[in-house]
Amino acid sequence: MIKKAVYLGILLLICSSCGEYYKVQKSTDLDLKYQYAKKCFDTGKYNRAYSLLEDLVAVFKGTDKGEESLYLLALSHFMAKNYDTAGDYFATYYRSFPKGEYTEMARYYSGLSYYNDSPDPRLDQSITYKGIEELQMYLDYYPRGEKVKEAQDMIVKLQEKLVEKEFLNAMTYFNIGNYLGRNYFESAVITAQNALKTFPYTQRKEEFLMLILRARYKEAQESINERKGERYRNTIDEYYAYINEYPDGKYKKEAESIFNDASKYIDSEE
Repeated sequence: MIKKAVYLGILLLICSSCGEYYKVQKSTDLDLKYQYAKKCFDTGKYNRAYSLLEDLVAVFKGTDKGEESLYLLALSHFMAKNYDTAGDYFATYYRSFPKGEYTEMARYYSGLSYYNDSPDPRLDQSITYKGIEELQMYLDYYPRGEKVKEAQDMIVKLQEKLVEKEFLNAMTYFNIGNYLGRNYFESAVITAQNALKTFPYTQRKEEFLMLILRARYKEAQESINERKGERYRNTIDEYYAYINEYPDGKYKKEAESIFNDASKYIDSEE
């Protein structure tokens, strides 16, 4: 009986809250709507907050409430985890108010929104690039800002995600190998080399160099006789590229085995 009374009380409270929200939503009193939207935000009802604010932002444009309402709208979407929408609204804010009260944090939150929305490395990385761009702009505008360290760390993590995508692409080409008359080992090499040019300090540098060496070796093994010599020499070149960078690397034994096999072939030609 007591449980039923408690449930009934909760249900009445929810219904009362819903009724109040819909009443405010239909009201023509803009100040009432705005204050209620702020109340919703403060109490964690972010969906209701941004629903009201989206109507108010256009009305408040050019007024003393225009700046705060737009920033609060962006924050409401952010807190509701609508990160893509939040990022766009934060960008709208700092473009509309380049010297506004919340401009520094809007630039930071714009980048953070896209950082949070950045997808798995196997998917399209447009949002990841957007996040890097926004966070870099924050650093450019606020080199001594309070969120510099956080922005720098996020840029590194987003860049590593782009590296991971390129690594997966290179591995895909490597695994395809020679197929239907096309040399995908070369595609693996080119993809890995381009990734290293773009991200020279990546944590995956050793893996990329080893992948290039493996691809050159497999390319040589599967070549026609007329091209084997040239390609085994390329393999040896890539061995030195790896071993000079990582003399005690985790792939040292495999690299030396490839080098010895390639050297035997070259010696047998002479």
